[in-house]
Parts: sequence; C-alpha cells; structure tokens
Amino acid sequence: MEEKKNILTYEGLRKYEDELHELKVNKRQEVAQKIKEAREQGDLSENAEYDAAKDEQRDIEARIEELEKILKNAEVVVEDEVDLDRINIGCKVKIMDMEYEDEMDYKIVGSTEANSLKGKISNESPVGKALIGARIGDVVEVETHDGVVKYKVLEIERSK
Repeated sequence: MEEKKNILTYEGLRKYEDELHELKVNKRQEVAQKIKEAREQGDLSENAEYDAAKDEQRDIEARIEELEKILKNAEVVVEDEVDLDRINIGCKVKIMDMEYEDEMDYKIVGSTEANSLKGKISNESPVGKALIGARIGDVVEVETHDGVVKYKVLEIERSK
C-alpha cells in the first residue's frame, strides 16, 4: 500500500526540518550525556535518572522516526503559485459564519500541519473540505453534529 502524501507548506517543511536537525544534533547528544552521567552513579536497577534519560532517548528516537517519515512523504505546496480564484492548500481565507455573523481567518494546510489554535485548518477537516475549491462570495455548507453550518467566503489571499 502506498503511503499517504504529507502535504506541507514551505513554512511547515522548514519547521519539521529544523526540529529534526535539533533532535539529531543537539538532543541526542544531551541525552547520551545524561545516560553516561547516570551510569557513572553505579547501580542502574534503582537509578531514576538513568530510567528517565532512557525514556527521553526513546521519545527522541520515536520523534526522529516520525519526522523522517513525514519528510520522506512530503509534498510541498508552492504558495506563490497558488491560484487565488479558488481556495486551495496554502491560502489564507476570511470566512463568515452566516448564522452568527462571526468572521474567522484560517490558513488551509495539509493534515500534518493543522493546528486550530493557530488558525491552521486541514484540507481534510470538514470545514477545510467544504472550503477547497470555493470562490469569493460562495457560501459553503458544513455538516456538524449540531446540523448544517453555512460559511460565506469573504477573502482569499496568499499566506505570506
């Protein structure tokens, strides 16, 4: 089975590459030093510092593996080439909740980069799916557990 492509913006790609570099270059060395120091304290069977350092090492290696997998299957969206006639990944959009007349700004990103607290919604989320392909002035409907929510597209722009 072919692995799913991880759609990333350049910003997301850079963030993951920087994190991977930090983990491989700095964090690995820090943890190796902690393990070495804990070993020097003697009996490892009751050594909390050693156990904690080994747990940290395991977490770092798991995150490195996860990041390498994300980057291996990355497909980067060239935000400068995004068509601003329709909403797509890499766009910033301003939409209005038609019921509450509440305006919201979102950046449409791939699922790997999504972070609703930072206004980044996935193209695979219900709202993201509904918005993809919409134009300024379009009203899209999103099925939620409370019923259908309607959003009007007010603006589409590049995210830079």
